Amino acid sequence: MAVDYTVIVVYLAGMLAMGWWGMRRAKSKSEFLVAGRRLGPWMYSGTMAAIVLGGASTIGGVGLGYQYGLSGAWMVVTIGLGILALSVFFSARIARLRVYTVSEMLDLRYGGRAGVISGVVMWAYTLMLAVTSTIAYATIFDVIFDMNRTLAIILGGSIVVAYSTLGGMWSITLTDMVQFVVKTIGVLLLLLPIAVVKAGGFGEMKAELPTAYFDPLGIGGETIFTYVLIYTFGMLIGQDIWQRVFTARSDKVARYGGTVAGTYCLLYAVAGAVIGTAAKVMYPKLPSADAAFATIVKDELPMGVRGLVLAAALAAVMSTSSGALIACATVANNDIWSRLRGAVKADGAGDGPHDEVRGNRLFILIMGVAVVCVAIALNDVVQALTVAYNLLVAGLLVPILGGLLWKRGTAEGALAAVAAGGLSVIGLMWGYGILANEPIYYGLLICLGVYVVVSLATKPTDAAVLAAWRERLAGRGAEPQAEPAPVPQ
Repeated sequence: MAVDYTVIVVYLAGMLAMGWWGMRRAKSKSEFLVAGRRLGPWMYSGTMAAIVLGGASTIGGVGLGYQYGLSGAWMVVTIGLGILALSVFFSARIARLRVYTVSEMLDLRYGGRAGVISGVVMWAYTLMLAVTSTIAYATIFDVIFDMNRTLAIILGGSIVVAYSTLGGMWSITLTDMVQFVVKTIGVLLLLLPIAVVKAGGFGEMKAELPTAYFDPLGIGGETIFTYVLIYTFGMLIGQDIWQRVFTARSDKVARYGGTVAGTYCLLYAVAGAVIGTAAKVMYPKLPSADAAFATIVKDELPMGVRGLVLAAALAAVMSTSSGALIACATVANNDIWSRLRGAVKADGAGDGPHDEVRGNRLFILIMGVAVVCVAIALNDVVQALTVAYNLLVAGLLVPILGGLLWKRGTAEGALAAVAAGGLSVIGLMWGYGILANEPIYYGLLICLGVYVVVSLATKPTDAAVLAAWRERLAGRGAEPQAEPAPVPQ
């Protein structure tokens, strides 16, 4: 394992070095939080793919393939469909808004009264997303170093917190590009063909496994529908995803770069399911489906290649974890803390660039420590992630898409919908069970009904607010301060 250890250590050291390099570039709030809004198509596509394809998509995607066969790809497929829908239909408008958070968008659309409540919901979602990603370090480091769970979480979490705190979005962008390349080589170009060959090829796989393993809908229509509600719609409204859209240097980059990233996700989904299916042929009686990825890597890959593939798994986890961490800190600072203390202004006046960067850097550090502590204390990752996505989709999907698509929506309707959707999904999870499908179904319907009824029953949004909103959507609103020239591609 010496060669594998060397590959992993070099990879982790490289992540820290990129954090240090990013610190030299992050001199303003815009550069620290959204990479100066200067990413071109190549870097934008890579970082968008990296943020959405985390440990759940890699280790979990292979596990679903082990359990259900090719239809196990549906979870990651719905993630890819969400990125495609966001990129084609909404990303251009989102990029032109020139904001930092989803709550700022809601304030612009509804007149400045939705920020704190929506910020709390979004903060809870991003926190739990960062926690569940951080927990995944334990699985990977256990395979690599046979390390204690708590120590693994602290080690992996400390590296992510370090480079995220140093350079903000610039460091995360640079590390995500490396992670994107490592994932592509490790999973698509190495692990996928090796797994298929070791399993005897597709002919042998079909001969050894039940027919259901090759049924595209074998996982079940209800499960696929639930994946669409949670993951496809979740991709449309998550702060971690929107914050990447804000990094694009133009609306065209956001649209076309995101389309490339979404297409890549579809390929990654199929690859994970095929790897899991091959693992089922080689190891038909594993104690857990999620153990399929680690088992095939540990037992079937040659040294050096094994280290690179494990680095790919680390890359998947770290990209999601760092993206969720900076999103959590951005929401905590800009949407909750700054508003509650009454210090935020519409144009950000009153704080110099150095103070803004220092404040956001401090919040990343604080949120990072909180994420590591919660990850150590938490055991059930699936339930935590389900709660996070249910709250996000049931509480914020309707007010956000309603604001983008329906001019009659009002602030009162949005606030009532956030409260009704969030509270109802919590109550429904209590009644039906956290992992049941009914909470998200009924929670969304309640949120939609409350939003429409309350909006129609209250005074329409002020014409001046809507006019300013349309100006921002068209890219003609208040412009940010001048920024440096685009990064060469």
